[in-house]
Amino acid sequence: MITLSSVAKSYNAEIAIGPVDLTIPAGGITALVGPNGAGKSTLLTMIGRLLGMDSGSIEIAGYDVASTNSRDLARIVSILRQENHFVTRLTIRQLVGFGRFPYSGGRLTAADEQIISRSIDFLGLGEIEGRYLDELSGGQRQRAYVAMVLAQDTEYLLLDEPLNNLDMQHSVQMMQHLRRAAAELGRTVVIVLHDINFAGHYADRICAVKDGRVCQFGTPDEIMRGEVLSAIFDTPVEVVEGPRGRLAVYY
Repeated sequence: MITLSSVAKSYNAEIAIGPVDLTIPAGGITALVGPNGAGKSTLLTMIGRLLGMDSGSIEIAGYDVASTNSRDLARIVSILRQENHFVTRLTIRQLVGFGRFPYSGGRLTAADEQIISRSIDFLGLGEIEGRYLDELSGGQRQRAYVAMVLAQDTEYLLLDEPLNNLDMQHSVQMMQHLRRAAAELGRTVVIVLHDINFAGHYADRICAVKDGRVCQFGTPDEIMRGEVLSAIFDTPVEVVEGPRGRLAVYY
């Protein structure tokens, strides 16, 4: 379980996050949605301790994020940010190997290698694991980064817009991989998404953020309603029943 208590972050008089009180249950996928600039990524990076809080507290599985030893925290939660730019030339396998650093300190053991292989195979990259990142398509590269996070072998995965720059096919494949990670590996996935329909179809819970605060939190059935989404995004939204669930239509 992830618990945020009175969490706040202020950048200036006009831009502020919180106070936020939020409990994200363990297991499944929780999608953070909302307008641009609402504070979704800021909340995620504070949960992952990549950004400090001005006030409040965050706990993950009972561990205080602010005070827990970095190495111990890295065995509990892993995070993938939007900006992933490695200067050195790396193969997929070398990249995924970085996920084992909290355990190996850079000296990979046979057990580490097994976890690396398992993570690569889970994302369907086994046949191309020797390719360099700059030789990959956008979808392959994004899967490689997610495999690196998966190899960190944490119960909690924080992903900031992993569908960024992916086309429809690769976005669907990515969400299917994450759905499997939650269902088959027992991971708790917290993911920032721009597409409310992906959240509605793949997430177990949706947390809507607006103006730096949590304005709605519930199941897809509770959030995927025209009046709710219209208020969140400040634009008319109609929700229709599709063959595989509810779909939001903007007009």
